[in-house]
Amino acid sequence: MVDDAGAPTGAPRPVVESREAYLAAVETIRAGEGPVAIDAERASGFRYSQRAYLIQVFRRGAGTFLFDPPAIGGDLHELGEAIGDGEWIIHAASQDLTCLREVGIDPRTVFDTELAARLLGMERVGLGPVVEELLGIHLAKAHSAVDWSTRPLHADWLEYAALDVELLVDVRDALVARLDEAGKTEFAAQEFQATLERDLNPPRVDPWRRMSDLHTVRGQRNLAVARELWLARDAYAQEIDIAPGRLVPDKSLAAAARVLPASKRELAELKAFNGRASRTQLDRWWQAIERGRATEDLPQVRVAGDALPPIRAWAERNPAAAARIVPAREAVAAIAEAHAIPVENLLTPEYLRRVAWAPPEPATTETVGEALKALGARPWQIALTAQRIAESFIAA
Repeated sequence: MVDDAGAPTGAPRPVVESREAYLAAVETIRAGEGPVAIDAERASGFRYSQRAYLIQVFRRGAGTFLFDPPAIGGDLHELGEAIGDGEWIIHAASQDLTCLREVGIDPRTVFDTELAARLLGMERVGLGPVVEELLGIHLAKAHSAVDWSTRPLHADWLEYAALDVELLVDVRDALVARLDEAGKTEFAAQEFQATLERDLNPPRVDPWRRMSDLHTVRGQRNLAVARELWLARDAYAQEIDIAPGRLVPDKSLAAAARVLPASKRELAELKAFNGRASRTQLDRWWQAIERGRATEDLPQVRVAGDALPPIRAWAERNPAAAARIVPAREAVAAIAEAHAIPVENLLTPEYLRRVAWAPPEPATTETVGEALKALGARPWQIALTAQRIAESFIAA
């Protein structure tokens, strides 16, 4: 546990590292009572993979367990099966579901404490502030961004990791009461289900185009070099399981693509091309540049997509849509304020933009509702917003 100053006290938390100990823990958890709190720690920013390096579980009547998935073997499906249709409590579930599913834990029912806090209009929705507001307990978060792939794990890291789940059941109970009092229980249920059904890892077309500073690279040949550098870095990062940016940062790749060095020596002398692997893997980067310079598969400078133009351009591109979006936004903002729900949680802003850009004809509560549903809006969101949006379109 921790003292009043937030410092760990007592013996270090034990970590379940063997398959035998893991299976015994699963049976203990199975015999527990009520919902199960779960959290996962990754090594984002340190490792290429988004795997879970620690999974914390708490259930009343069973206690707290800290599992080391790599040491156990990476397959924890027995834990998911032990809970079955029981409720899992996760704070910011969309951040952890992918790595939990990767080890065989696929919740069928979830209670997302962060999402519930958002729906209740709480000003701060991080786990620490939520715990403090609901339970009056200060939860230190000093180790939230450490490298959880480190072994052995530090005792104070394990203590804070355990506290992340030990308080979640009490937080969930407090949130349930507030949701019921606010008449938002069904809102939350629909949002939780949508989180479970959402594709959290949609395939990306040309992921290299997400490189920061790419906008400074001009011309198809330069873009081809940027692409090859990004692909080479990504392959090497995956091979050694290191976050790509820790090898060579995006801005360095973009700088090399802009300059198009004529030789490996010129690349080595480029000061803007830096990073821990910029020189130790110089042959790798030079080969990528040569591929980019020689390829006939030149990328387009501008890629056609279904993205809408920025709203500031609507007056010129689609004047009618520009006239619709302003009152529609105002209407949605008024609804959000009346229900104490953040605008982005009341209705995804992209959904509103798309309906305003190309509204159904005629624009009625029913047709606007169908359009929102097709985009992914939940029934409670449609019930609150469709009529006001349709009315704002008609007025515009």
